[in-house]
Amino acid sequence: QVQLVESGGGLVQAGGSLRLSCVASGSIFSINAMGWYRQKPGNQRELVARIFSSGTTNYGDFVKGRFIISRDTAKNTVLLQMNSLKPEDTAVYYCNAVLSLAYGSSTDTYWGQGTQVTVSS
Repeated sequence: QVQLVESGGGLVQAGGSLRLSCVASGSIFSINAMGWYRQKPGNQRELVARIFSSGTTNYGDFVKGRFIISRDTAKNTVLLQMNSLKPEDTAVYYCNAVLSLAYGSSTDTYWGQGTQVTVSS
């Protein structure tokens, strides 16, 4: 029943900005963490940014202050503001959520379908 709906990907020139949005829907009891990962052809999926229920955040080393992750808890939404984009940021970006469906239940991991981000030189 859980779905992650992504938006905001597209084509942008180097130095530009994009904002990615991911909305989790369904019968969700609680969300432990939400974030974004990316994958380039021939490479493994890597962390871009994530935010936990405590408010703690993690960023990939390549971000170097360019990206900001935030959340709207009431709307089960996570946002990724991407600034100063570089051609090497080109990848498919996937929303990720770790959540529980009921009180006392263990968490499960869910993925969005992926959205393409292309940064031209």
